[in-house]
Amino acid sequence: MRRWLSRGSLAVCLLSLPWVSSVAVAAGFEHIAQLADRGFVLSAQARLLDSGEVLGALNPTQSLSPASVTKLYTAAATLDRWGPQHRFTTRFVSTGSLDAGGVLNGDLVLEGGGDPALTSEELWRLIQKLRERGVSQVNGDLVVSQWRFGPVACVTTDRCQTRTEGTNAYSALLSSAAVNYANWCATVTPAAPGERARITSCDTVAPTIRVDNDVETVAAGGAVNLNARRLTDSQGDLLRVTGQIPTGASPQAVYKASSDPADQTGRTLASLLEQAGVGVRGYAVSQTPPPSNATLLAAVEGKPLQELLLRTLNYSNNFMADTLALDLTSGAQQGLPEAGAALERFAGALPGHGQVTLRSGSGLTPENRVSAQDVNALLGAMYDRASLFPTFVAGMQVPTNGPMRFIRRGSQTFQDHVMIKTGTLNEPVTVRAIAGYFRTESGRWGSFTVLVNGTASTPYLAWRDTLPLVSDDLTAMIESH
Repeated sequence: MRRWLSRGSLAVCLLSLPWVSSVAVAAGFEHIAQLADRGFVLSAQARLLDSGEVLGALNPTQSLSPASVTKLYTAAATLDRWGPQHRFTTRFVSTGSLDAGGVLNGDLVLEGGGDPALTSEELWRLIQKLRERGVSQVNGDLVVSQWRFGPVACVTTDRCQTRTEGTNAYSALLSSAAVNYANWCATVTPAAPGERARITSCDTVAPTIRVDNDVETVAAGGAVNLNARRLTDSQGDLLRVTGQIPTGASPQAVYKASSDPADQTGRTLASLLEQAGVGVRGYAVSQTPPPSNATLLAAVEGKPLQELLLRTLNYSNNFMADTLALDLTSGAQQGLPEAGAALERFAGALPGHGQVTLRSGSGLTPENRVSAQDVNALLGAMYDRASLFPTFVAGMQVPTNGPMRFIRRGSQTFQDHVMIKTGTLNEPVTVRAIAGYFRTESGRWGSFTVLVNGTASTPYLAWRDTLPLVSDDLTAMIESH
């Protein structure tokens, strides 16, 4: 663990208040405090980073669920551990011998390196390196080794349901040998009106998943209306796609989480090897490390960590965040509890940071608990890391031009002067969380965190009702300094 430095005095507003919305005690968060009247529980704090001056506070030490704001901890911990240029490596190894004819007599083992952004393109590069080594045939099986972690036990309802049915992409299951973000991808291309659309794999020439195609091609000018589900039966995964697509429309990609990421990797890699003319007997999945005497045949490095974090934070990718948190663990067959413990140890070493509960690196786990003061301590510590701060803040969104359109709300001052990460949960209770940095009119840096948690009896809370309140409070702080 690197030593953390603190800039200036870390002034902290030690308000320990009940859940009230009185303007008299909101201290800079008069607008967001209005949500307390509707039964929501709040924790908020904003401060200047050069002096530590607290500009606003409302129950700053109240521990609440941060949802995807948790990803800021994952980003900071991985940057602290490895630095922005770190790359995860995926390898082909074998204990078999390679004869003069290019035949590998033994199993070909893919050793998953925990790369959260391993794609078919990287696998293709790996195969090219294998061919450069002279391998043209494998007299054995392709073995996908997920010894570091996988299959990772599910701890949330969405991920547990993904084992039998995939209705989305965000609840992908986890493995150190996963490919394509543990999602199946299919492309739907229109045919002639009245005919079935054509459905192909996004990742390989030969299909790697069974497809039940009930998509009709309609006349030009019609609406695109596609629905997809991934089901699992005794034969494995099945992608069922229904709906319609008009002739002349652009091909449409659909993504659904697979039921077994390592098995998905095996199917995908076997297909790519076949395309490259490298025959294998079959494929299998293993939870054990390759033998210590295995020979390295080929290796491919993934994208640098700074690029991974840009994608993880900008698009709030749960699979990438949890994979990165699992990468922080040591040993074999690690799970989310060990990943959460690694993040908790990291947070506990930050100046001014209190005790937190982190059960995942993504924030999908509703048991995660931090306070606004805790998150601001994290933001302040990263601000003080001159070599890491640019990469850290680059992953956040500036509302006026960020990829998520729902954040383009509030005053223009707010949209232009803040860099944020949001967090959203709707079950078991509503969570709307937002944290990040702001620049005042005079150019001073500040950090802020607003955590809003509902209860079983509170109504639904939309971002369109939350962000304007945050904007009004932050705008006043930005414009008055």
